Amino acid sequence: MPNNIIDMIEPTPKLNSKKCKFISFLLRIFLQFTTFIVGFIAWYEYDYFIAISTIILSFIIMGIVRSKIRNNAIPPKQREYQYNDQGIADWFVSREICIETQNN
Repeated sequence: MPNNIIDMIEPTPKLNSKKCKFISFLLRIFLQFTTFIVGFIAWYEYDYFIAISTIILSFIIMGIVRSKIRNNAIPPKQREYQYNDQGIADWFVSREICIETQNN
């Protein structure tokens, strides 16, 4: 009988500086609300038929952007777990923008 070893997951990194926290907050807001903002602007400027198609298109585009950010930032062994927008933003900022030493 083979021994299956399950690796422990790394916790979501904690951001220390205010600059890193602010960038993570902006990225989270971008990931969460861009679809609705684009749809609202399309509805205001044009028609609700165009707004519905714009929401569908922006939903697809934001899904692609979210998955690219997620696959670049989260370690390969942890990609099977679900992360919300805050977790994706924290991982991306800590690994790509604010590279800080982790004190464990």
